[in-house]
Amino acid sequence: MKAKKLLFVEPPRHYWFVMGEYCPPPTTLVILAAYVEREIPNLEIEILDCQAEKMSWDGLEKYIESTNPSIVLTSGFTCNAYTCVKTSEIAKKVNEDIITIVGGIHFSSIPEESLNDFPEIDYIIRGEGEQTLVEYIKSLNNGKKVDKVKGLSFKHKGKIIHTPPRPFIKNLDSLPYPAYHLIEDYIKEYHFSMMAGKNTRYMVLEGARGCEYRCSFCTQWNHWGGMWRTKSIKRIADEIEYLNENFGGVFLWFTDDHTKLQVRGKKLYNELKHRKCKEDVMLFFQARTDDVVKHPDIIKKLREVGTYWIMCGVENHSKEILEEYKKGTNTPDAYKAMKVLNENDVFSHAMFVIGSRKDTHESIEQLRQFSIDLRPDFAIYTALTPFPGTIYFETAKKKGWIDDLNYSNYDMAHAIMPTETLTRKEVQEELWKCYQNFYGSYRRNIAGIFSKNKLKRTLYRHMAGQHVLSKFRRLI
Repeated sequence: MKAKKLLFVEPPRHYWFVMGEYCPPPTTLVILAAYVEREIPNLEIEILDCQAEKMSWDGLEKYIESTNPSIVLTSGFTCNAYTCVKTSEIAKKVNEDIITIVGGIHFSSIPEESLNDFPEIDYIIRGEGEQTLVEYIKSLNNGKKVDKVKGLSFKHKGKIIHTPPRPFIKNLDSLPYPAYHLIEDYIKEYHFSMMAGKNTRYMVLEGARGCEYRCSFCTQWNHWGGMWRTKSIKRIADEIEYLNENFGGVFLWFTDDHTKLQVRGKKLYNELKHRKCKEDVMLFFQARTDDVVKHPDIIKKLREVGTYWIMCGVENHSKEILEEYKKGTNTPDAYKAMKVLNENDVFSHAMFVIGSRKDTHESIEQLRQFSIDLRPDFAIYTALTPFPGTIYFETAKKKGWIDDLNYSNYDMAHAIMPTETLTRKEVQEELWKCYQNFYGSYRRNIAGIFSKNKLKRTLYRHMAGQHVLSKFRRLI
């Protein structure tokens, strides 16, 4: 069989209610599609975004029937992995000869389990997908054995085959720009209401891959080999300009897990300060608290070239729990980081995690007070979740801590594990109390809704309109 048409599918999904109402572009798919398009120019490629199309599962089935693809490929996080499975199932229902491929961190972490549980999946691409996908298609079309393709997992005659891991791409600048031209009809649909408003065009930009830190609850560093690789500063600035000028991208979310201000901050400022796009874009970064504290001057400069929003993984106030998480940061830096962001008019977004093994009612109450004292513009609280591919998953699985094995609940809003002293239900109740404490304050809500800061006004009005507190309450 030769592959003539490759259909990338973003399945129908329910996105994270904590972040309100939004529609993100299918970032992984546009990155993969661009690479395949360049390397195999005679292959027909299409991206179907069921979210942007508002397409149901029945609609997806009819679409696959009408377009007759050779390969259907999709990818997803742990909490929506089931949508990838359902997409594969539908493809096989339409035509058993359609080759189904899934990828991403979840399936890369547990390929054996996935192939055993879901026979509708033909192949899993483990790790970095571009070169593996291209080599697989070329091998298929040239009649070569695919068991020589690195980075693949599949079943053959009832036996699961894992080919050797694929080395990582050394030069990320060698990758083409994401194939937004393949989803140009959908672009007007991409928005993040809470963060930038319903009518602000939202796009995602990948400046780097991986992280050299080893947080015990994080899937990213292990997936990317414990390394941090970045595109060049010029390439990053060019990509910002490209998305803004060619597709009207304004709110640009950097997927980078670690901004590395010392390495890239000043250089990015120097590269963007003479470009017209800096006046039009709203950049979102993720940064470590210790990195922000060490480089307040760079935060100031980045604000001048369109950086409006920075998210910091504060996680917890307890030194003991931070050590359990292998975070490598400290509480004083959290206070200083929020102060630096607020002083430079950068919207401060703090992330917190509850549900550590040592957590009690008292320790979580202390965390709530800590989060109020920090005074971030925006706080997100999550339940410690043992994602496949993390240190915590292996430990929790071995010690029998995991109470909920339904991966669709692994969204950090559902409590998955008890602590030494709290039941899973009590952890869920404590999570709701965190949101109630921060967003249930009448005074804080009034201040937020009528804030002089446009982002803060948008956020608080959206949080109220989306009834986030009542949604958390229903999870108990």
